[in-house]
Amino acid sequence: MVQDLGFAHAPSLVLSSVVASSFRVADWGVMALYFAALVASGIYFSRRSKKAAAEGHSQTDEYFTAARTMPIWAVAISIIATSLSAATFIGAPQQSFAGDLTYLSTNIGGLIAVTIVAFVFIPVFYRANVVSIYELLEHRFGRSAKLAASGTFMLGRVFASGARIFIASIPLAIMLFGDSGKEQQPTYQLIIGIWLLSACAVGYTLAGGIASVIWTEVVQTAILLGAVIAAVVILLMKIPAPIGDIWSALSTAGANGASKLRVIDFSWDLAKPFSLPAVVIGFTLLNLASYGTDHDLVQRMLTCKNAVAGGRSVLLAIALGIPIVLLFLTIGLLLFVFYRMPALMGDAVPGYATDDSRTVFLNFILKEMPPGLSGVMLAGLFAAGLSSLNSALNAMAATAIKDFYVHAAPAKSDRHYLIAGRMAVVGWGVVLAGFATFCVFWQRAEGQTLIDLALSVMNFAYAGLLAVFLTAIMTKRGTAGSAIAALAVGFVVITLLQKPVWGVWAKWIPMKSGTLADVTLSYPWHLPIAATICMLVCCATRRSETNVVAGPDSAT
Repeated sequence: MVQDLGFAHAPSLVLSSVVASSFRVADWGVMALYFAALVASGIYFSRRSKKAAAEGHSQTDEYFTAARTMPIWAVAISIIATSLSAATFIGAPQQSFAGDLTYLSTNIGGLIAVTIVAFVFIPVFYRANVVSIYELLEHRFGRSAKLAASGTFMLGRVFASGARIFIASIPLAIMLFGDSGKEQQPTYQLIIGIWLLSACAVGYTLAGGIASVIWTEVVQTAILLGAVIAAVVILLMKIPAPIGDIWSALSTAGANGASKLRVIDFSWDLAKPFSLPAVVIGFTLLNLASYGTDHDLVQRMLTCKNAVAGGRSVLLAIALGIPIVLLFLTIGLLLFVFYRMPALMGDAVPGYATDDSRTVFLNFILKEMPPGLSGVMLAGLFAAGLSSLNSALNAMAATAIKDFYVHAAPAKSDRHYLIAGRMAVVGWGVVLAGFATFCVFWQRAEGQTLIDLALSVMNFAYAGLLAVFLTAIMTKRGTAGSAIAALAVGFVVITLLQKPVWGVWAKWIPMKSGTLADVTLSYPWHLPIAATICMLVCCATRRSETNVVAGPDSAT
């Protein structure tokens, strides 16, 4: 088994490939400065946490909620950094390189969702004065429902963040070992990259808590944005054609002469993940679950002074995120011109092949960028990857301590819980790295694009969580038992909708033409189907004492 993964030849490959790598001394210098800055920020916020404790603030409160003192703009940027991740840095250019701009239309669903979150969900969380948002479910359904939801979140976050670590490991593997020249990097290289990234993220998450995560993400987002703008400028400089000619060529460069500049797909094809119906229905629910029931993102909004500020932070985040995503998609289009349109490139056409669309942007960075700037670009990429990982570690640790450990070990000192929280960060780091290793094989078996993988794995936990939170906030129904059942049903339904499993059972259901297995259902439709079923399960029973939006107030 070890030999199949390629570890047997690792030592010699490491030496030869590092020598052959396109990463240069100046690039390594930039990366060294970047990681040194991360360490410095962690030390700074660790000292700030101790100072807060000396002034009478709880160190645990400072570690997990920043004592609710974060400014709106910083929280908004932190939300952007967490939402983008390495999946956007690599996957968005891949999406437009291989397709068109329809991925941008998913922001329609995002705008609808964050409006609901800002005006409905966030006020409820602030009135309940929760550290973990799953404490709200304890007010509404009871302690067992809260524990089940917390466990569901942590399992779902393992899926989502693990997939993102895997994606971030691809550029790290290329940076350390060089481009393999094959369709995919060797497995052992990706696994080494996964564990190195995880160790780095755990290291500085341990130091400073959520305040460190947010402020570091502000800096990381600035690096990321600068890197993306630099990439667009350099691509335009390397393409020897006027922008008007590039625009005209892209308007007919898609499949069957279609435009690669298309933003909205008006078709009702269930197989297309970014069609308008999928965007309005599927991505609205996906974003509602992400921004309203995932503590990894909601935790940031809870660091603001009050509910109004928390709501404004998420609205600002989605507004600022749209042009950033557009920049990434623009890179993909320009890369398509650079590598796939020799008529426009003329004598400047590159003399090497790019077979793997996942690494097309990385190849450009390593082979076309000047020394030093390659390091800035890769620093931007790791800024995206590490920011999402750091936030996940902090959120999972907060949930584990506040929802589980405090009740298992009550009446301990504040320092005891702080140490326990840091131990939880280490434990979750190991778990995330393990699942990321599994994703190396999962993505190859599924054949998904990186964006599809990153988004689809979130559905497993989101189906049940969204149903339970909507039931708790918007209805007078549901009990602890029905909530727990809904959370479990969510995982089952999403599993049944996965391509390999779908083909096994759906073939027994006849249709007018063939069987249900012949229907291709893209992942944005999985959540509406599963969440609807889960909500029916959660609403199946009626609670005798209920409060809807005002529920948490009376419970406390």
